[in-house]
Amino acid sequence: MVILLLFFDDFFVSLLDETTIINMWSFNRLTDSSNIEKEDVIWNGPYSFPGFEEINGLNAIPDVEGIYLFTFKYKDGFLLYGAGITNSTKRRISEHCRKYKTGNYTILDVKSAEDGLRKEIWHGWPKKGEERMHQQEFRKRKETILKSVEKQLCAFRVFIAEVTDKRKRARIEASIMHYIYNSKEHWSKLADRGMHLQARYNYEMPIEAKNINSNKIFGLTEILEF
Repeated sequence: MVILLLFFDDFFVSLLDETTIINMWSFNRLTDSSNIEKEDVIWNGPYSFPGFEEINGLNAIPDVEGIYLFTFKYKDGFLLYGAGITNSTKRRISEHCRKYKTGNYTILDVKSAEDGLRKEIWHGWPKKGEERMHQQEFRKRKETILKSVEKQLCAFRVFIAEVTDKRKRARIEASIMHYIYNSKEHWSKLADRGMHLQARYNYEMPIEAKNINSNKIFGLTEILEF
């Protein structure tokens, strides 16, 4: 017998056989909360997006395994736009750069973003079956769009936490993004939706992380459970 979707504490386990489910330990907040582990997540930055170091006077991104945050300058700190995970920050962020410059990613008006508002100049992520039309439109508007791409990449302020454990990286990323999606703050709509997130399963013991950072990042909570 195969169970397609089984919900546990707001997360689901997919495609598990019945024997595995019966024998699986499941986290119970009432009885197991004293066993929640605690650790620090140390964020370094802000760093420049590659190619803009001299323009904005920031250091280049280090090449590490970990989690990265794309932020915009906001009030007396920075506003979180999105999070990602990788085993090579330099390689992954270079991939992002190519995606921005080929029209695959959404481009925002920087001034609006720095006010916490989402105003799209170009909408990426074409729907299935519309890829060809999407690229045709991009080629028509390419010169204007690429100018906006340069502004956005230059405006990005990148923060990085080195985390070598692959599963922890995925859980932290999911927890960060779910916090933004569920926030009632107006800036929560700035973040892109539709990310493939791998949150904590209920057979995994939660970890309570304290985010250590010398800068204020709106959207990043001081204490994060993942």
